[in-house]
Amino acid sequence: MTLDRITVEPGKMDGQPCIRGMRLTVRRVVEIMADYLDRDEIRADYPDLEDEDIRQALLYAAGAVEDRNEELAEA
Repeated sequence: MTLDRITVEPGKMDGQPCIRGMRLTVRRVVEIMADYLDRDEIRADYPDLEDEDIRQALLYAAGAVEDRNEELAEA
């Protein structure tokens, strides 16, 4: 898996992983995906953000989460 659009620069955005060197963090892209219901709205508000940027940000975030199964409490 190649994540060539994810960049980390110590002097930019406190070294957080960003999209193609822009001041747009992976975390922000994941938040955008949670907040927006429509990709056309994302494109209107973030015209520099490409579909491949979103895909790689989600892959990067998924890789940062430990994969394990836990029983959830019933409500």
